[in-house]
Amino acid sequence: MGIFKAYDIRGLYPSELDEETAYRVGFHLVGLLGAKRLVIGQDMRTHSPGLADEVSRGMRDAGCDVIRLGLASTPMTYHAIATLDCDGGLCVTASHNPGEYNGFKLCREDAKPISAANGILDLERLCGGDAPTPVSTPGKEERVDLLDDYADHVAKFAKIDAPIKVAIDVANGMAGNALRKVLERLPNIEATVMLEELDGTFPVHEANPLKEENLDDLRKLVASSGARIGIAFDGDADRCCFVDEQGNTVSADLMTGLLAPAFVESPGTPIVYDRGSRWAVKVEIANAGGRPIRDRVGHSFIKATMREEGAVFGGELSGHFYFQANHTCDSGMIAMVTVLSFLDRPENRGQSVSELLADLRRYHSTGEVNFEVPDKDAAIAGLKARFADGRQDELDGITVEYGDLGDADWWWFNVRASNTEPLLRLNLEAATAAVRDARRDELVSLLGTPE
Repeated sequence: MGIFKAYDIRGLYPSELDEETAYRVGFHLVGLLGAKRLVIGQDMRTHSPGLADEVSRGMRDAGCDVIRLGLASTPMTYHAIATLDCDGGLCVTASHNPGEYNGFKLCREDAKPISAANGILDLERLCGGDAPTPVSTPGKEERVDLLDDYADHVAKFAKIDAPIKVAIDVANGMAGNALRKVLERLPNIEATVMLEELDGTFPVHEANPLKEENLDDLRKLVASSGARIGIAFDGDADRCCFVDEQGNTVSADLMTGLLAPAFVESPGTPIVYDRGSRWAVKVEIANAGGRPIRDRVGHSFIKATMREEGAVFGGELSGHFYFQANHTCDSGMIAMVTVLSFLDRPENRGQSVSELLADLRRYHSTGEVNFEVPDKDAAIAGLKARFADGRQDELDGITVEYGDLGDADWWWFNVRASNTEPLLRLNLEAATAAVRDARRDELVSLLGTPE
């Protein structure tokens, strides 16, 4: 896969993505947006300052003024783009990837994402052309410090009236830039924090909380600190993942299902969730009187659907949580304070996280299983033919359901192609563990050995 991907631009530095690429991206983003003023944030990777400098030079050479945030998480960059007088911008980051990677997450005005469907492929074509010709009157650059403003914004999402213990693994990523500012504003959060120092080499473990091994240190911290919950951030702080008081992983779809009813303020309130999420998410939203909306995986799809439907909240299995009141954007830190606020509700204070989640585990899930498949399209077509007798849809890959909810033989699965890796991803649930295991084995026999 090239560096111009479905949701962002990302690659190895400097072999795939370098300062020349950064300059061209900056220059051509101005033309793509017809921009007069753009925002640049950057993460803590060792090469991010140089890449951000070249993005800025490219923008200014195209005649555009530039607002430099300096160190900023992706959510803080979104906040800047949504609140400052500008036409869009980008964050220099490679999200959860290891330190040898870098990239750009891009937005239009109001923090609307730029994806392959609405601009990234145009940038790929433009950046592959002739060298840009600077305009005669370059733009100007200014520096803006939004750290306190962003911490104020995050803190507004919290309602925590009693002390609550939490363990936090920053993973040396960008959450460490704003975390202390947020905690200062929320004194009832009693936080034990690890790997808080910004370090783009990620010396202890990858800043990817979807990998179980990267949660091991957090599990130990939960146990040693007596925390009620553990929270792990990814590298650019747009995602977070959770472990309960026993150190068990709480998948993000379970957390979506737990939180969603609290956002249903009137009948039919729309809540968006992704295709891979557990069936219980849909059931919980509907039982609370909300309107569950299933969507394709990916932040650009979720955000567009939320805007179209007026949804107040959304969640993805990957650990992205979206809030209408946060410019319809994702934020790991706002997800953190939202979860802690939920746990502090009077009716929840006496219950552990594992107890609160118990009913959401009522269906038997495989979790997400990944396969390296040479021809992903052919594999999905084969599944469509093999399971033609089931109820199918192709919203995102292939989804097939058998039986009726409540029946002993009810089960469903979704297989979709990853937009960021050369993988097929399987999610499967069933009424019983026996049915789950049998159907999982059947899918594995068709798709090959899981990663």
